[in-house]
Amino acid sequence: MERLFYLLPLLAGPIGECNFFTTMLENYLPIILQALLASGFAGGTLLASVLLGRSAKRNPMKDSAYECGMLPIGEAQPRFSVKFYIVAMLFVLFDIEVVFLYPWAIIFKDFVVAYGPAIFWWMLSFVGILGVAFVYAWRKKALDWSS
Repeated sequence: MERLFYLLPLLAGPIGECNFFTTMLENYLPIILQALLASGFAGGTLLASVLLGRSAKRNPMKDSAYECGMLPIGEAQPRFSVKFYIVAMLFVLFDIEVVFLYPWAIIFKDFVVAYGPAIFWWMLSFVGILGVAFVYAWRKKALDWSS
């Protein structure tokens, strides 16, 4: 708290000079104006649609959910096979793991010069673990769509 008292003379400079608060306000003024303009436009558009829009006669057919021309009868969401989720998880797993190869490829030359070929063997073991996981998923038929 005592440090704040040392900063007060710096923050509140003499009258007529720029101080910290006026400089900060000048920097953030365009952002504040844009936020106010966007909020005003959104609110004005919603208000105009309520005031100018015609209220149509309501009936059960118009109030029902539109399901691409099909009658909305039955469960709201159909059941999906677990196979879709397994394939999605495998895609995310292998896709994210490939992202780790890019930084390795970028620093490979510099690292080999500085520390030797150890980085190659580390990445080879990483890709080997991914290969084992891929073979495991293949043998468990996680990637087979026919079953």
